[in-house]
Amino acid sequence: MNEPIERNESNEPNESNEQVRAQPWHGVLVATALPLRSNGENGENGEDNGGGALRVDFDAYADHVAWLAANGCDGVTPNGSLGEYQTLTPQERSRVVTTAVEAAPEGFTVMPGVAAYGADESLRWAEQAGEAGARAVMLLPPNSYRADRRAVVAHYRTVARAGLPVVAYNNPFDTKVDLEPDLLAELYGEGLIVAVKEFSGDVRRGYRIAELAPGLDVLCGADDVSLELAVAGSPGWVSGYPNAFPRACVTLWKAASSGDLETALPLYRTLHPLLRWDSRTEFVQAIKASMDLVGRYGGPCRHPRVPLTPEQELAVRRATEKALAEGLG
Repeated sequence: MNEPIERNESNEPNESNEQVRAQPWHGVLVATALPLRSNGENGENGEDNGGGALRVDFDAYADHVAWLAANGCDGVTPNGSLGEYQTLTPQERSRVVTTAVEAAPEGFTVMPGVAAYGADESLRWAEQAGEAGARAVMLLPPNSYRADRRAVVAHYRTVARAGLPVVAYNNPFDTKVDLEPDLLAELYGEGLIVAVKEFSGDVRRGYRIAELAPGLDVLCGADDVSLELAVAGSPGWVSGYPNAFPRACVTLWKAASSGDLETALPLYRTLHPLLRWDSRTEFVQAIKASMDLVGRYGGPCRHPRVPLTPEQELAVRRATEKALAEGLG
């Protein structure tokens, strides 16, 4: 991991450290939820591209991207699991990327997820992202079966041909493929990746990755270990709960990154009952429920995701209302 930001006597970041953190995948990037509405429901403009009874509200999505930028976030990662990319038609998935790019202000990163069942399809999505104006992409390993090491390397070689910086995404729970530190070092050594979104939950891994692959950025990929990875020097957080609490999450990340635990720890304790949902199966539904509660449209999910149980909904509601009561909205 990178070293924590050094600061001068006025508590401003030193110029050299600003340069270190100036990559598009640095800072707080939000894996965006996607607003879906029932056909015929009143609301902002959307269209049904054949994706089912719920249509994508692209105007609401553009507004959400702009809102995240206005509230201090550094970028968005559309078409991740939180964006329900697996349920989108090709037309919808493509338009999500172009919508995000068009809504993004200057300097705001759009780093689409380009995961697919095959490497060639992922390559096509990476090329589409580049044509739309994205500055980097995020890529899972093969996720239709438990790929071996040779297949993983071949997968990343294929997508690297798009010519965009690739951030690997390690999610061994969903893909059944673990991008362990030595494998990441091989991918980085071959110039196939520039960073990894680390979702294993093992905060010790960053140190081993730094030993084996100096210069590879280790991004926080799970909300509920964000403080630990920020303190350790992670340059970025690909996050979920800023969809509902952007300012609070950005404040948390900046404070923890600068070593201001007096600010970071109370925030982290208040937010953690929510942040833990990012590592649960129902994370999409939970984050969307919190969005609804704070006055942002979250809305329903497409199948196969089903609504939260009453017990789950109550837990999300209580934690969200507690954060709001403490002024974090």
